Amino acid sequence: MDQPPPKEPETMSALREALRVSPDNVPLRLYLAEALLKNGHPRDAEQTFRDGLRLHPGHEKLKLGLAQCFYIQKRYREALVLVEDLQSNAGDATQRLMDLHVRLLAMSGQPDQARSLYDRAVKRFPSLSETDLPELFGSPVHTLPAPAAHSLGQDLLSPSGPVMVPRSYNDDSLDVYESDIDRPPINFQDVGGLEDLKQEIRMKIILPLRHPEIFETYGRKPGGAVLLYGPPGCGKTHLARAAAGEIQAAFISIGINDVLDMWLGQSEKNLHDLFEQARIHRPCVLFIDEVDAIGASRQDQRHAGGRQLINQFLAELDGVDGDNEGILILAATNAPWHLDPAFRRPGRFDRMVFVAPPDPGARKATLEILLKDKPVFEETLQLDRLAEKTAGFSGADLKAIVDLAVERKLKSAIRSGETTPISGRDLMRAARLVRPSTAEWFNTVLNNARDANPGGLYDPVLRYMKRKLPR
Repeated sequence: MDQPPPKEPETMSALREALRVSPDNVPLRLYLAEALLKNGHPRDAEQTFRDGLRLHPGHEKLKLGLAQCFYIQKRYREALVLVEDLQSNAGDATQRLMDLHVRLLAMSGQPDQARSLYDRAVKRFPSLSETDLPELFGSPVHTLPAPAAHSLGQDLLSPSGPVMVPRSYNDDSLDVYESDIDRPPINFQDVGGLEDLKQEIRMKIILPLRHPEIFETYGRKPGGAVLLYGPPGCGKTHLARAAAGEIQAAFISIGINDVLDMWLGQSEKNLHDLFEQARIHRPCVLFIDEVDAIGASRQDQRHAGGRQLINQFLAELDGVDGDNEGILILAATNAPWHLDPAFRRPGRFDRMVFVAPPDPGARKATLEILLKDKPVFEETLQLDRLAEKTAGFSGADLKAIVDLAVERKLKSAIRSGETTPISGRDLMRAARLVRPSTAEWFNTVLNNARDANPGGLYDPVLRYMKRKLPR
């Protein structure tokens, strides 16, 4: 049986109280975390670092401390994700950080990558050649040295100090996943229409981050989960990126290839790692595309592995293994009828929003955005007229119109050697060759709504079809 954690000394209680009074004091936070680790409270130390990262997102010493907590708890995947993120974002990587990165690569069964990084590191820090790093490339995993759980505060507070070496890493089957952490350069001004959905996102994460004192009064924390559904090409992914850009937050996009794995249990680990990355990089927008492929109804699952993945997904949404405060989870699907009903319970995807094809005003705004950096004959564009003529067109369909008009202009310029701007006539001619791609989706959703419409789930779609679609 696991032994209960030792009782905290009175000095730690005093440190906790001091940090409560002065939560922005990073040196004090580091000192408290060191005391917690030395006295056998790694989870409390982890929470101390996480709280610090909420106040100081991206703080390198706090991230390094969080990585140390992961080492002690043998959560090596999260540790490697953190160290590699620190390595990639460091303007001038320190010797200690490069040393630690090499060790982690060697310990995780990546000797070639470790050797390559070591060769680059030695050119910058020749003293690394005097360490034991070269011995690690050919050493068995179980013989590597264990980390010291002490002197964390000294390592993090001083400009130099001993390298923290992780414990032996004996999970040979682990394939560490590192997603691209993006910070999109766009915001809501780059999204035409969808005003109600933008307001929903503002209330969930943008306004709570800008006015924390007001939201704390009512017990509301930044974050939450919204399920976006609708026909393909209507801007669900673009909106998610713009939401991250609106608050200059990290953006992590998840597709089915990032999660699903042939090995038993690996898919659940992949999903957990992705959520952990979002928690580390908060505030963060976590976008899950084709969510129905990951969270398909358990009644339709023939294999236990698929049901286990859904259970893991639900646990991540509930924050069982980690707090989701400061994370906006946006999931998109073209087939919400395939999603397991458990995802729609309160506290999970408690808001399910229909993303309709753009209305005339949104179509005009979208066309303006698409034509923004292109040569146009503005006096002839008549975008209002074009917007009226393209009822039922998705954002992707409108892009196809512009692309087709541009393609024709390019062919003409190549033949004549002269470039001419895009006119309204060019756009109207292209529009006649493009058909709205949303019609097939609406036929499918109509069939599903007729068979089953639990709790009026598809009422927004039916109302839209009655009012807006061309007859």
